[in-house]
Amino acid sequence: MDRSQSQLDYTKRSSSRGRALLACLLLVLGLFLTPLDAWGYRPFVSTDAAVADPKEVEIELGYFNLQRAKRENTFSIPKLVLNYGLLRDVEIVGEFRVERSPTANWDVVDPGLFLKAVLKEGILQEKNGIGFAVEAGPLLPSTAKEERKFGFEGIGILSGQLAALTYHVNFGGGVDRAETNPFAVWGMILELPVVPKFRLVGEVTGESIQSKKPNNSALFGFIWQPTSSNVFLDAGVRRGISRVAPDWQFTMGLTFGFSLSGAARP
Repeated sequence: MDRSQSQLDYTKRSSSRGRALLACLLLVLGLFLTPLDAWGYRPFVSTDAAVADPKEVEIELGYFNLQRAKRENTFSIPKLVLNYGLLRDVEIVGEFRVERSPTANWDVVDPGLFLKAVLKEGILQEKNGIGFAVEAGPLLPSTAKEERKFGFEGIGILSGQLAALTYHVNFGGGVDRAETNPFAVWGMILELPVVPKFRLVGEVTGESIQSKKPNNSALFGFIWQPTSSNVFLDAGVRRGISRVAPDWQFTMGLTFGFSLSGAARP
């Protein structure tokens, strides 16, 4: 290939990356210009026993995710979770992330579509006692070479309060996308309010796949509501506590939402 052809290919690749970056910037800008109302649950792997109200859309955007394992860095930009309130105490959850591997390949990974339902209302619904919810659905094929099959995941979720601490416990399992091997997942989130719009958070979570070593990690971070608007910013640092887990992960993101019923009115 001659020099002019190489330069042309490079220009095309640069233009493609530029368009992708511009699309991400426009998406983030669009988030801040949208009528806002938030519930969300970043920066965790686990979740809580709450759902969006009927006809409400909740968007969780991870606009920076860096994973370091074995001296190699992997970027995920963005990580997106969409929640739509279908009925009272029932929502649909869709998620995926765009990942750039150390080999410079871009893939859409961890796509899934789930149904989440609150079976017992609790503190997150302003009721007394522990709340209980379930979430289940298919793990969709990824563009990554080793994960192009369908899988399935289902979890149970408990949310409660102990003194000043709010906790959320997850436990479940399913079959993976790679080889349809059975797996088990678990997690626990703790939240400690420091001031009315700022809370420290921590999480311990793990995944065990048949014939593979467990992937366990711990996160420490915060969730902050910077203004009176219902926008929540989050950041966290995750540390692997098993050999299979990435050494370090860093994440930043935001959560917001809006009502479709209000937008549909003339």
